[in-house]
Amino acid sequence: MALKPLNPQPVQGGLKAAQRAPKPAPPSPVESAWRPHWLLAAPHRLGFFGGAVMLSASALWWCAVLYAGALGLSIPWVVAPSTAHALLMSLGFMPLFFAGFLFTAGPKWLGMPEVPARSLLPFVLAYLVGWGMCLVGFHLSTLLAGAAMAIVATAWTGLVWKFTRLWRASRADDKVHATVVVFASGFGALAMWAVVVGLLTGQESLIRAATQGALWIFLATVFAAVSHRMIPFFSASALPLLDAWRPMWLLWSMVGVLWFEGAAACLDIWLWPSPGGLRWLQVAVEAPAAGLMLWLAIRWGLVQSLKIRLLAMLHGGFLWLGIALALQALSHTLMALSQDQISLGLAPMHAMTMGYLGATMFAMATRVSSGHSGRPLAADNTAWALYWVLQLAVVLRVISALWPASGPLPLLGAIAVWTLACCGWALRYGSWFGRPRVDGRPG
Repeated sequence: MALKPLNPQPVQGGLKAAQRAPKPAPPSPVESAWRPHWLLAAPHRLGFFGGAVMLSASALWWCAVLYAGALGLSIPWVVAPSTAHALLMSLGFMPLFFAGFLFTAGPKWLGMPEVPARSLLPFVLAYLVGWGMCLVGFHLSTLLAGAAMAIVATAWTGLVWKFTRLWRASRADDKVHATVVVFASGFGALAMWAVVVGLLTGQESLIRAATQGALWIFLATVFAAVSHRMIPFFSASALPLLDAWRPMWLLWSMVGVLWFEGAAACLDIWLWPSPGGLRWLQVAVEAPAAGLMLWLAIRWGLVQSLKIRLLAMLHGGFLWLGIALALQALSHTLMALSQDQISLGLAPMHAMTMGYLGATMFAMATRVSSGHSGRPLAADNTAWALYWVLQLAVVLRVISALWPASGPLPLLGAIAVWTLACCGWALRYGSWFGRPRVDGRPG
């Protein structure tokens, strides 16, 4: 199903009247100063700003934790560091970026009126406050962490319910992608509430299983739906030789593989060591899925996209999905042959999270931030440099997992570079969200 470009409506009075219409004046230096009220001018401003705050705070926190450990400094923990890390990096910042994107693009997908950003403010503020308390709770009190996570879960549940009401009220002909997003986001809310139960009852296995389920069935599924809808469309719009090829069977294949990965990851936690049959089943699913995703990256125009930076950023992120699944297949093959004694460690996981999810998030958020701020829809030198800094972080993290004998340097380098990319993006684009559009238009 191809996405049709919008047909411009004729302007009353013809071309000359349109040419005579006054253009919005760009803001003056005084008007363009950063002001909090501009965060309420559009949903993406508020959601992306909250996401940028969480993104940079998460990176700084984990960077401090790793470097403190390398220096021999003792940090108190009441939640296992690896569990806290996985929970924060999966459910910390990405849901806020989702909120910014979905309440900006979602109404257009569904043919519904725009959603005022002010209606999202209570949820975004509660989400940020909850995570701030949760970070303290990880170190001092599981009761505090559980109560804080309940605030986070309540906030996200409210945002999901708000988007679900928009989806239900829509009479659009094509609601497939929005439907996938609604169900995936609903699962994300359930996963957050499961984390609350796990924190309050001390069931670390439940926290880990909920985090893994959320990663594959919530986060990765939303990214897959957006990738399936937007990458072919953006590519065909920018490169006329390409078509917006995106059959529905492809979307369901992607969703099916991701949900299988989520279920298998949860079984790994509850049934360790896993039966050899499960390992070979994982390989049987992951190997062809990896081939399909790598082929799809080429089919959607990976090579052609290299001419356009912003498009190349999006395609580069998607390429990591195929790489991650290939690493998963190889790791599970090694585990099947060695009774779970040999694997690729966390390399496949970080190829998925930092590579596919992280790079795609950077590309999508950069595109939306540029276009909705009145700037050219392109990646300038700063955006391009930040993207490659992020890619370096992914490579270093995967290397550190594949080559544990290399010592702590690749890991410490990876978190330092990741923190640079995250904080750099947050500072650069966070300064845009609190200022008016440079072209003087509303939004």
